[in-house]
Amino acid sequence: MNEFIAKVDNMIINPLIALLFALAVVFFLYGVFEFIANQENEEKKTTGMMGVFMIMNMILKTFDIDYVNPEEGTVEELN
Repeated sequence: MNEFIAKVDNMIINPLIALLFALAVVFFLYGVFEFIANQENEEKKTTGMMGVFMIMNMILKTFDIDYVNPEEGTVEELN
């Protein structure tokens, strides 16, 4: 049974994690591109920033970083 779980992990779960990570990077880069390419269009600029904010929030929540607020653009001082 352990052998089966190890094979499922190596053949399905690890590639799936890599694929999801690659998709997240592409989504992030697309958001940055949309933000830069549409500086004069507020609606498209906001759409581009949503992707950036989602990735940033995922990273901040994963590492439990609560002193950075990307929505307001503030960073609290650490004591």
